[in-house]
Amino acid sequence: MTACSNSAGDDPDSGSRTLRFSTILAPDDYATEAVRRFAAEVEENTAGAVTVEVFDSGSLFDQNQAQQAIQRGDLDMTFIGPQEISDRVPAASIVTVPYMIENPEHLYAVMSSEVGERIFSDTVETLNIRPLTTVYVGTRQLNLRDIGHRVMTPEDLNGVKLRIPDQDSWIYMARSLGADPTPVAFGELYLALQTGAVDAQETALPLTFSSKFYEVTSSVSLTGHVVTDYWPTINEDTWQGLSEDEQRAIHDAWLVARDEATGKTVQREAELQDYFRDEGLDVYEPDVDAFREHVQGIYLNDEAVVGQWPEGLLETLQAVTY
Repeated sequence: MTACSNSAGDDPDSGSRTLRFSTILAPDDYATEAVRRFAAEVEENTAGAVTVEVFDSGSLFDQNQAQQAIQRGDLDMTFIGPQEISDRVPAASIVTVPYMIENPEHLYAVMSSEVGERIFSDTVETLNIRPLTTVYVGTRQLNLRDIGHRVMTPEDLNGVKLRIPDQDSWIYMARSLGADPTPVAFGELYLALQTGAVDAQETALPLTFSSKFYEVTSSVSLTGHVVTDYWPTINEDTWQGLSEDEQRAIHDAWLVARDEATGKTVQREAELQDYFRDEGLDVYEPDVDAFREHVQGIYLNDEAVVGQWPEGLLETLQAVTY
């Protein structure tokens, strides 16, 4: 299999091959557990003809290196998020718009529709990597210090310093929510919340928990503004070097792993709402309709945003049922 000889390990005597999957996520992250479940399914479904070696915690490549390596063919598989490639695959940016995706079920319906097919095919054509499916990893919520009031509508975020990554797309999102975008490195976020350098952050609840942000904040507004997903991807040359049966086994294995991981994540998010309340945080439902109307009124009336999407893609997405 010359096309992927730099990455996949082949045993010409046995006809078996080993694919390497790199992730920066920790071993106990649900997405990492999904990769290991996927690896076990692949080995079983191919009777050992294909095995997957998992490298977690960035032990093989960091996030940027992994993207470059999988495009070159120096790595077989990794997770890619739509935010990471939307500058090169414009169609992918449509699923990063706040409130465009409603929940995990809607996410999977959209990515199984013509919308997902177009995004994935554009990714293959542009980057030489093939997304196999999408994996739900949590819904982003606002987590705030004591700012003197609840955040029920976008107007309540006026003047609130919301931490976001130092990227134009995230800055745009924070402004659309009504907040004051404040770029801070993730590793510095705990201290920034503790000292008041920022007033709020907006990660999914499992990350809010694992990073212990609840220790230095006082409330969670369940805005649910972004449904976050990772795409397990494979180098296209590696994919084309597999038999049809092997391709089917790999795809089906991801569906099994994905569904298990989704169930765990949804359950954990519900449990964490109760946990944070027990820790003294005010966890409440804001006016999500007000947020949705405000945010999408900005995004969908900005030609710089909608003009980059293929014609008809928005209407197709809006017609998806689940």
